[in-house]
Amino acid sequence: MSKLTYEQDLQQSKFLHGSTWEDTEHQSSFISKLAKKNHQAHQAVFSSYVDNWKDGQNEERSENDGAKTLSTHTALANSYYDNFTDFFEYEWGPSFHYCRFYPGEPFRQAIARYEHHLAAQMAIEPHFEVLDVGCGVGGPAIEIARFTGARITGLNNNDYQIARAKQHRASAGLEKRLHFVKGNFMNMPFDSNYFDACYAIEATFYASSLEDVYGQVYRILKPGGSFGCHEFALTDKYEPTNPEHLRIVRGIELGTGIGKMKTVKGCLEALRHVGFTIEKHEDLAAYDDRVPWYSPLVADLRRANTARDYLTFLGRHSMGRFVSETLLSVLEKLRVIPRGSTKACILLQLGIDSPVEGAILGIFTPMCFFVARKPSE
Repeated sequence: MSKLTYEQDLQQSKFLHGSTWEDTEHQSSFISKLAKKNHQAHQAVFSSYVDNWKDGQNEERSENDGAKTLSTHTALANSYYDNFTDFFEYEWGPSFHYCRFYPGEPFRQAIARYEHHLAAQMAIEPHFEVLDVGCGVGGPAIEIARFTGARITGLNNNDYQIARAKQHRASAGLEKRLHFVKGNFMNMPFDSNYFDACYAIEATFYASSLEDVYGQVYRILKPGGSFGCHEFALTDKYEPTNPEHLRIVRGIELGTGIGKMKTVKGCLEALRHVGFTIEKHEDLAAYDDRVPWYSPLVADLRRANTARDYLTFLGRHSMGRFVSETLLSVLEKLRVIPRGSTKACILLQLGIDSPVEGAILGIFTPMCFFVARKPSE
């Protein structure tokens, strides 16, 4: 992508998000953030996102279905996060990923432990230069920088998320050890053999080709460097001709902005094809945990251990959903917030309910975990 295109994207994103662009973490409430956005631009961005999914909802899909090109995948992910970043931060916090839970473990503690586990499995050391692929608003990068002492560069193609990541970085006092860069997964703006390690947490599935993004990771890693990942993926139980499976997968794609879901087998094959040696691999969602990873998504209040947990879980409860959608609908009619905000909230629910359905059937995992290594020269 050219410098001119980057600058155009930046200006469009600033125009869309209005004065929220300059907000610090605690200045604006969720409703205030929505109200400050450019209403006309917000409606146009949401409509553009939905238009990508109007055909073929329940048809058997081939490799050519859904988002077909690199530019389409990039635009799809960008419009998704332009619409939903504020929703995610409000309900989930600055780390946009799932995790495993232990009984009695607070939600935020479980999220941090999950990030620590990845860093430990990769053996990240304080002197390492580390790349976070698809860094979101910087939550995992901040936690892993604190845990390991390493210098971390976050790569993201969404300008608003980069702006939020820099705000979180300032709040954490980590300006010297965290750096956030705009760039595409398929053409990473880094020299070859630069990083000691690279990780991605529920991010690379947005790429149009896993081989291409894994190939870029391979290129920028030093010989002997490690690549750790938690990947959204379909398991061996997924049947591409099963209408129920197709409905659920389509819901995951539509509700999460993924152009086309990948399989666990496809992830591993892509790693090997570009030259990686797979050192560790397992489905962390396959453990028979007493507290399922999707507990916050089904509002299991018995699993809430802190006041913050209750607020997070209540947002997923049927009553919490009803209150949220009703409030947003009223505010839309009063023109306090942009039109489309209520529909965006409902669409986000699809991205929550469908993964739960897929997990219960065993056809979907958000925790295809692996550590792969670039061979030493």
